[in-house]
This record gives sequence, C-alpha cells and structure tokens, in this order.
Amino acid sequence: MMNFKNSSTFISCILLIIFPSLISSQACQRFCGNIPMKYPFGTGPGCGDPRFQPFITCNNQQLTFKTHTGCYPVTSIDYNSQVLYISDPSMSTCACTQPSKGFSLDWKAPFNFHDETVFALLDCSTDSSPIYQSNGGMNSTFPLCDSSQGDPVCSLLYSCEAMSRLNLPTSTCCVYTPVDLGPSFEMDLEKLHCTSYSALYGFNGQDANPQAWKYGVALKYKFNFNNDYPEMCASCEKTNGVCGYCGPYNSFICNCPSGVNTTTDCFLGVPWNNSFRTVPWQTGLLLINALGWYITLALM
Repeated sequence: MMNFKNSSTFISCILLIIFPSLISSQACQRFCGNIPMKYPFGTGPGCGDPRFQPFITCNNQQLTFKTHTGCYPVTSIDYNSQVLYISDPSMSTCACTQPSKGFSLDWKAPFNFHDETVFALLDCSTDSSPIYQSNGGMNSTFPLCDSSQGDPVCSLLYSCEAMSRLNLPTSTCCVYTPVDLGPSFEMDLEKLHCTSYSALYGFNGQDANPQAWKYGVALKYKFNFNNDYPEMCASCEKTNGVCGYCGPYNSFICNCPSGVNTTTDCFLGVPWNNSFRTVPWQTGLLLINALGWYITLALM
C-alpha cells in the first residue's frame, strides 16, 4: 500500500501537470487600480484592441493616456457613452495656476475631443499671439476665440484666487472648442504665446462657480468604423474573460481567469494554441481521472 508521504507527493505532481493554468494568473487584468478594464482598452500588450494599446497603459495600477506631448492620468471611463476622461497635472485650474506646454493628440490616435470639452488659453500676449491675428478664414492656421462662451468662462476663471493674484486682464484669455485645433489636434502654447491653459468638460450644474467645474479633457472613441461592439468580445466578457489579441495578424483571443487563451469565451472555448492548457470542462474531466488513479494506487 502506498504510504502517506508518497501519495501526497504523487497527487501533487499530478495536480501540477494537469492544472498549470490554475497556477498561472490572468495576463489581461479586469481592473487597473479602481478603473474597470473593458474592450477596447487593456492593461498591457496583447490586451484589448491593438489600435488602442499604444496610447493606454497600466503601470503600478495607474491607468495612463500617452501622446507625444506627455503622459496623462486617466480619471474615469464612461463605457456606455464611449468617453475617456483624463487630467493634465500641468494645466491650470481654479485652485492652481502654473505654466504649461499645452496638450495635443497624436493624429493617428483613435480618439477625438468630446464636444463638451472646452479649452481656455491663459495669459496670452494680445500683441504677438496669432490667435488674435487670425483672419477667420477656412484656412486659418490658428483658432478664433469664442467670445459668446469665452467671456463668462474667462471672467470666472480669472476671478479665482490663484489667478486673480496675477492681475491679468480677461482679454489675455481665449476660449475655443477642440475642433479649432486643426487636423493635427495640436495646441502649442509656446507658438501661441500663451503661458498656460485650462480644460474642462462640464460645469457640474454650477456655471457660476469655477471651483466646482469638472477640469480635465474628455475624449471620444469608437470601436471600429461602424462603431459596432464585437460579438465575440461580448461573449468573452460575459464569462469573466478579457478580450485581447495575439499572433502576427492580431487575431482575437479571450484571456480567461485561469490564464487560458481561447478563441471564443471562458466556458467552452478552444485553446488558442496547442499547449496543454485546459478550459474548465476539460479540467473537470482530468480531475476525475486523476482522483481515480490516486485512489486505485493508494489501495494497492
């Protein structure tokens, strides 16, 4: 009869061989910090949609948006409205004013500015800034100031204690919408002869209270040309999987909690490669067989 020490060693080896996927962790995480991660975003290479991966990273549980002008913390994601909210630590708000280089989007990034996002250029030179010299034509290089919306926004921003200390006239403030940034989505404050900028995406129901405004940049995104949510990804996420991609053609995979990559979902999915990793129903059958062998050998 097999003694206890040998039987324990035997069953441990069997479990290590049969269940490597239980020991490995899910490569694509479902959260980055407190932000849920859903398609098209991912926590690393091979996760989410490959078009978004270069611009969204998760390091030390901090979700970050990257452009050629810098890295910006992601504050939240509205998956229903398909809006990504980011903050720029270098921009000015009602609580703090500081110099900034500006903000820009990469032209190939799958994002656009949300219509509710408002940019306010601060402390601009009324003598040399090109924003005051634009002819307003269709081919204008620089944006025009929006006086209808800009005047009240500028007045309220300049009334904040942090900005009022600078004693700047409101004429040095220019508010414009993101579409005026042009096809390159570029806001170069040095070229515009402005010291800083502020961005907000909502007044929080308190239009006259700049301390309560929602400061940051809101970015819209689309899943694809028709903006259709992939059905395979929906099935994957319903079974606690994370959508990802793999291979030279960025083929779809579903990364499951056990570490398995399947081509469908985490319930009856087929392994993406020919490794010995198993899906849940196969794991159950292997467990029954292993226990049967263990009992048989233990009684010998």
